Amino acid sequence: MRRQTLIAQVSDQLREEITSGRWVVGDRIPAEPTLCEMTGTARNTVREAVQALVHAGMLERRQGSGTYVISDDEHGGALAGYFAAARERDLLELREAVEVTATVLAARRRDDADIGELRAVLARRNELWSRSSEMKFACAEMISVDAALHRAIVAASHNDVYLQFYDLLLPTLRRSMQTHPVGICGSYEPEHTELVEAVVAGDPQRAEAAVRVFISTLRDSRG
Repeated sequence: MRRQTLIAQVSDQLREEITSGRWVVGDRIPAEPTLCEMTGTARNTVREAVQALVHAGMLERRQGSGTYVISDDEHGGALAGYFAAARERDLLELREAVEVTATVLAARRRDDADIGELRAVLARRNELWSRSSEMKFACAEMISVDAALHRAIVAASHNDVYLQFYDLLLPTLRRSMQTHPVGICGSYEPEHTELVEAVVAGDPQRAEAAVRVFISTLRDSRG
């Protein structure tokens, strides 16, 4: 009982780091030795406390990269957990609904900062995905930058609700990408490039067509 109580106390301490805003969504939390020093507890206790927040949907472990904040409240975490258990077909349909509208809004509302970010992330994404993904860390980086590109488009919609919802969906989308070819064999570079260029051009109709083509291509590739 004492051990379980200690784990709960450490979980509460780590949860406070998130809810207070000291660790924000997207941050990688400190490594275990730092957490041990911070909480004054042993590594096993810290590991179980972190795992409790993973189960709550507030943290996500990424192999070879670390543990990241994916939600700042457990209600959002529960929704992220629901996405994780959903069928891929259902998720793709949800993604289509969100990304089509967000992309159209992005084409209407993008500003100079958004354009700079989109071009930079697209260039990095296409550079990485032109390679093979033989090493795990390379695969993780490819997936991360691909997700960052789609998030940047949603961010350019300047709709905070869409972005918050998309952030809850992103961990599941990353896991889905891990189950499919990563690298030059699954790059879809022309589709991603057209998607960004349509948003940058400020052409909502072109942007909608581009995102629908991308989702359709993705759907066909996944059966």
